[in-house]
Amino acid sequence: MSEQFTVYLPDGATKTVAPGETAYAVALQISEGLARQAVGAKVNGQVVDLHRPLADGDQLQLLTPRDPDSLEILRHSTAHILASAVKRLFPSALISIGPVVNDGVNGFYYDFEMEQPFTPDDLVAIEAEMKRVIAEKSSFQREPVSRDEARRRFEAEGEPYKLELLDAAEGDITIYTHGEFNDLCRGPHLPDTGRVKCFKLLSQAGAYWRGDSNNTMLQRIYGTAFFDKKELKKHLHRLEEAKKRDHRRLGRELGLFTVSEKGDLYHDEVEERSYFEEIGQGLVLWLPRGARVRETLESFWRRTHRQAGYEPVFSPHVAHADLWRISGHLGFYNESMYKPIAVDDEEYLLKPMNCPFHVMIYKTKAHSYRDLPVRLAELGTVYRYELAGALHGLMRVRGFTQDDAHIICTEASLEDELNKVLRLALEYLRAFGFEGFDIMLSTRPEKFVGEPSLWDRAEEALRGSIQATGLDYGVDEGGGAFYGPKIDIKIKDAIGRTWQCSTIQLDFNLPKRFQMNYTNSDGEKVAPILIHRAIMGSLERFFGILTEHYAGDFPAWLAPEQARILTISERAEAAAVSLLAECEAHDLRVELDNRNESLGKKIREARLMRVPYLFVIGDREVDEGTAAVRSRQGEQFGSLSHEDAVAWLAEKSLPPSLDL
Repeated sequence: MSEQFTVYLPDGATKTVAPGETAYAVALQISEGLARQAVGAKVNGQVVDLHRPLADGDQLQLLTPRDPDSLEILRHSTAHILASAVKRLFPSALISIGPVVNDGVNGFYYDFEMEQPFTPDDLVAIEAEMKRVIAEKSSFQREPVSRDEARRRFEAEGEPYKLELLDAAEGDITIYTHGEFNDLCRGPHLPDTGRVKCFKLLSQAGAYWRGDSNNTMLQRIYGTAFFDKKELKKHLHRLEEAKKRDHRRLGRELGLFTVSEKGDLYHDEVEERSYFEEIGQGLVLWLPRGARVRETLESFWRRTHRQAGYEPVFSPHVAHADLWRISGHLGFYNESMYKPIAVDDEEYLLKPMNCPFHVMIYKTKAHSYRDLPVRLAELGTVYRYELAGALHGLMRVRGFTQDDAHIICTEASLEDELNKVLRLALEYLRAFGFEGFDIMLSTRPEKFVGEPSLWDRAEEALRGSIQATGLDYGVDEGGGAFYGPKIDIKIKDAIGRTWQCSTIQLDFNLPKRFQMNYTNSDGEKVAPILIHRAIMGSLERFFGILTEHYAGDFPAWLAPEQARILTISERAEAAAVSLLAECEAHDLRVELDNRNESLGKKIREARLMRVPYLFVIGDREVDEGTAAVRSRQGEQFGSLSHEDAVAWLAEKSLPPSLDL
């Protein structure tokens, strides 16, 4: 048997490796500089440590700081360094989990059980201790162990959370060690702690163990790490900007909404609400100003969908348990559903999704192939049980309204329908000022329903629809649901963050479960294809994203208050009231400030409320029958007659039109 074997590099080159040699040895073969730069490896598509042994025929990619996967290795390693520093400074602290997080923070966190919460001074001390751990350049050692051995170690160390995680862990068990610190972990990690150069601890907060308010409140420390100081500085600036744009703060300041939550609050200045018990956690109250924006969103959605050929429908908030049994939700989604409600000695459940209702609406009549496609759309409020610790403003709530739609079509019309729905989604998102998109195609998993040939054609249709847009996209091989492939669209906001919004999901399962059919051209009953799709995702979350994207400074067509009329003198009041009436007659959202305050104070307060335009009326304007028009930023548009001012504002407040 040969004592050496071959591995293959991305450029087609090969390297000869001795048994037991690692990716690091291959890096050394290529150059010492590459070996110094390499932080990990991708072997046969899986990201691993640089010192994992290779096997004959492995496809090897060496990862350097330029590769996207490397940041996760860096941040995961830095989380372990954080935990080891905390254990040095606070020996009685119990460690739980420390994952990399890419939503909002773009860094990592680690949770600890502590007698007292961490303070800002503690974070300074922990950072200093982390620097000492880094200076020691301790290697990250991976050790496969048996479950019994892992249990023995963590029992000896008195780490109950690690024991609980061990009980839930599947597959092989590995422990990573650097210096004196051990952690139950799958890795991968950097070669040693000295590879961490640029990091920052960001904040501390409370977080319930496993996100459940019935469990212990842990102390969470957030941090981030980069390979480059400039990138770290840019990221910290983005986080400061994100803090200013936090929709929870702006929701209070601008009188838009209120939502009750407890537990993990990333921005610790967002106070817990005293009324959470009276309302219930994760349930939104839309205040009058926020409700105006919501009403505008809903009107725009309805108009757009009528233009795109959708039929509006409405469905109840509860349904008999049998509906959810047939749909399969009671089997695979039960943990996210609320407990049954007893009605006439039978079980009813709050709906977590709208899809079964739309299926039943389709089934109220027989369909021919000439009737298809059928496009049903609903702003349907659904209810899902989210753990208290996972709730976050409008971004994650327990009751929310989906901009839901279902398209029932034939296989022959599938490609055309997908092209239309993807075009609609992108045009819709662009109307709100979003231009950057990350698109992902998720394909057939190992376990699936439906014919493989149908999956292949469906995936090809999805791929063709994306390619027709001219946009770049990625492929998540095997990442589709068991019932069909899908497209996910992420949007990029004003400060470069990405948010998951739109999804287009093919479903080969529900038509079978509900025995949906139509009569084809040969007179046979056949099953249609069902397309689930949402553009905003949830109205609440989309509004939260918009609030942060615009920093509360909504464009005039969306603004809760499009203009404010400011009086300079008591004599101007009658003219101001008359102008207000004219604005309201044209369905414009305008308010009047006729208080006995200085004009400067009125302007400042209007600016703070992000009112786009101001109509100022003083004695001269009364005599001329005009209003002095200006923007919130101070741009002057001159004096306009009341009629012209109303027409001017109406034009500025027109919603965008879509090219469908």
